[in-house]
Amino acid sequence: MDAARLRRDADIAVVWSEGMRIQHSLFALRARPNGLDVIRVAVAAPRSLGRAVARNRSRRRLREAFRAEIVRLASGPGSDLVIVARPQTASAAFADLRTAAALALGSLAERAAAT
Repeated sequence: MDAARLRRDADIAVVWSEGMRIQHSLFALRARPNGLDVIRVAVAAPRSLGRAVARNRSRRRLREAFRAEIVRLASGPGSDLVIVARPQTASAAFADLRTAAALALGSLAERAAAT
């Protein structure tokens, strides 16, 4: 499965308002089916994470963790994901971020199969 960036503000707003929620100590995630064959990801980092350098690093690390786990997924229905970094993201080991991303994507797949 491929991963792409979710860029349009309108698309992000729809995911945020209508998407299912998955909470984790490292991030908050909202997901919504998009009818495509690709998973599109938007990552946000609030100012409470610190200065721009810390926010950008947290965004890059989360984006890469999810990208690596999305690539490992078998093909399936596409989704739009909006991920909001939490303060623990900055200090977490990258292996922990990948594990959390894998758990979140697994939970998302289970929920999508149930509906």
